[in-house]
This record gives sequence, structure tokens and C-alpha cells, in this order.
Amino acid sequence: MADQTDKFAIHAACREGKVPVVESLLNADPKLAKRKDDDGRLPIHWAASYNQLEIMRMLVQVKGFDPDVQDDSGWTPLMIAVSVKDSEPIVDLLLSKGASIDEKSRRHLMETRRCKLLTKPKTALHFVASKSNLDLAKKLLEANPPASARVRDKRGQYALHRAAAVGSAPIVSLLIKHRSPLNATDASGQTALHHAVAEGHGDTAVALIKAGAELDKKDNEGHLALEVAPDKEVLKYIARMAEREGLDLA
Repeated sequence: MADQTDKFAIHAACREGKVPVVESLLNADPKLAKRKDDDGRLPIHWAASYNQLEIMRMLVQVKGFDPDVQDDSGWTPLMIAVSVKDSEPIVDLLLSKGASIDEKSRRHLMETRRCKLLTKPKTALHFVASKSNLDLAKKLLEANPPASARVRDKRGQYALHRAAAVGSAPIVSLLIKHRSPLNATDASGQTALHHAVAEGHGDTAVALIKAGAELDKKDNEGHLALEVAPDKEVLKYIARMAEREGLDLA
């Protein structure tokens, strides 16, 4: 057990924010930065997970650093960072080092070339939308090159579907402004409007309808968006707000 602990000492130090320990280990053996632990993660993945900015600054300076390196689950440091609270400085650092916002798994790309199959990637924007982080969404969409609001994940969802599901009307409006498909359906046949209504987010549903969301699209089970509301109060609220905005729900 002691040998195993020593083997992954740098990973533990990254989690615990032990800057001097990480610095000492890297000085002794820079190759430790490229060692995967039993979870299939490199030290930088743990540093990003625990929002350890000083350690991240050291790791990105290691020779041969790859800003898009993935753990065994396909997560890049940027994907992890945007999912962590108050991680903007780390996101800025990774973007400055060339991290790809719409990074696809290299393994998936190889399979695509061999099998002619389209494999849906994960993107940082999807994670940001799920976390309702408007500031990071703006940062990614205004980066150079910018994130695309027109990329689906493996469930066939755009970031818009995720923003609608968590009830983030500001991010919904931002994604639509950046050309996200408004009425696209996911693998369940559900539009962003379906997700907003199903989760009881009346304000987001009204924002989608105001933007032109189609009310007559049915999901794979034959349900219209307004038929998947969790209760009548949600429908009453949507109807009241829609009337105030001059929107026709018929």
C-alpha cells in the first residue's frame, strides 16, 4: 500500500493543494505530470477538479504539456474546470494555453475515420450550460476561436437543451443569439421547450416560445411540450406570462 501511495503522491498533492510537494516532485521527475493513476487521471485533472490554480500554473509549464489531454472517461482539464465553482482563473489559464473548447476525443475521431460513424462529443459549453454559469458561457462563446452552440452531445442534445432543463433563461437567450438550433430534438425526441416545461421552468419556457419555439412538436412518446408539465400551476404560469408577452399558445 505504501508503494502505491508513493506512486501517486503527486496526484494526492494536487487534490490537497500542496504546492511545495508538487513543485518538489516535478523538479525531481517532470514525467510524473504524465502519470495516470488508478482512476485514469493525470495530476492536472485532479488539480482542475479541486480548483488548485497555483498547481495548475506549474503543470501547464511542464515540457510537452497537452491542454486537451483526456482522462479515461474522456474529460479534458477544461471540461473539468468549467464544471467547478469559481474556476474562471483556471479556465482563462487553459484557454491561454490553447485548450480546445469543442474538443472531441481522439479515440472517437479515429473510430469515426475507420467506421464512418459520427460520434457525438462532449463540450465545455454543455457543462457550463448545465451549471447555469452565464459568465463562463459568455467567455466560451466569445473566445478565439469561440465555442459552437451548434454541437450535439451523445444524447443528441445541444447546450440549449441543458440550459432549458436547468431553467437558465439568460443562457438560453445567449445560446439562441449564437445560432443554437431552437427546435431541434434530442434522442428522446424532446426539444429545449420540452425540457423547460418538464422541469417546471416557466420563465425559460416563455423565453423559448418568445424566441419562436414550436408548440406542435411531439417527443418520441407523442407528447407536446405543454403536455409534459409536472403540474397545472406550471401551465397556468406559462399561460399567464405568455398572455402578458402577447404570445399565442393555441
